[in-house]
Amino acid sequence: MSKVQEVCLFSGSSHYELAKEISEYSQIPLGKLISKTFPDGETFVQIQENVRGKACFVLQSLAHNPNTYLMELLIMIDALRRASAESIIVLIPYYAYSRQDRKDKGRVPITAKLVANLIEKAGADRVVTMDLHTDQVQGFFDIPTDNLHARPELIKAIRKLNFDQLIVGAPDVGSTKLAKAVSDRIESDLIIIDKRRLDGDQVELSPIIGSVKQKNVLFIDDICSTATTLCKAADACKRAGALSVHAMISHGLFAAQALEKIEKSQIEKIFVSNTISQKAAVNHPKIEIVSIASIFGEAVKSILHGSSISSLFAN
Repeated sequence: MSKVQEVCLFSGSSHYELAKEISEYSQIPLGKLISKTFPDGETFVQIQENVRGKACFVLQSLAHNPNTYLMELLIMIDALRRASAESIIVLIPYYAYSRQDRKDKGRVPITAKLVANLIEKAGADRVVTMDLHTDQVQGFFDIPTDNLHARPELIKAIRKLNFDQLIVGAPDVGSTKLAKAVSDRIESDLIIIDKRRLDGDQVELSPIIGSVKQKNVLFIDDICSTATTLCKAADACKRAGALSVHAMISHGLFAAQALEKIEKSQIEKIFVSNTISQKAAVNHPKIEIVSIASIFGEAVKSILHGSSISSLFAN
């Protein structure tokens, strides 16, 4: 029996399209399963093929309906473990609750750690995720955990625009490290816009650190949820004399009226990866979706062949 025949990939219900792309890229067949919800709201999963002794990859992106998708993922892992899978490698393109990674005020949970505990306890042997909100979340797991980066594919898409006078921007201080990594990669200067969050949808910006006059600005961030920060940062740059404003986002949550805000904003184009299903944004005039299936596909191959993942995706 060949190596590929001893491997299978299962998809949860959150992002079947990405699982199919990864399956085609890595030439690993998609496994058959049933996942349904009972009238009382309980989730039921049944694996519909023999997985005894197989390496099983499970893909689930924990976005848009994180509680439901997380529970489905845990049940899938448990079903595979009880069906005697040799190993269970969980692919989580978007890791929910990653922003709840510390106690920043009294009597609050560290939910990112709780999610890690649940995945481990369910029976996962390894986790592969992408662009965690903070690096420390990787340390919440006591099993091998790989944090991939979407920027190689996103930068390829950006370079097709052949920008002159390009400058990379961090829309807030929290995204400075990510923006710096991109600016180093494309050999660009860096500007920073600090902010003070007033509530979940209201932010106050401080002056721009650096000059954007007669520059094409490319904002970098890992998550775009309400798009408030990004749109305000774009407005500030245009008022300061920027020629254009684009953005590169790893995870496009696009909650609430985010897509409407983007359409009315000064942003010309947002390049966003498909770590999250982007059905609502497929035909949006200012959104370009970039597939990261090849990155996960290469990571899957590296795991199967015992080769280095960090050497492939460190940059």
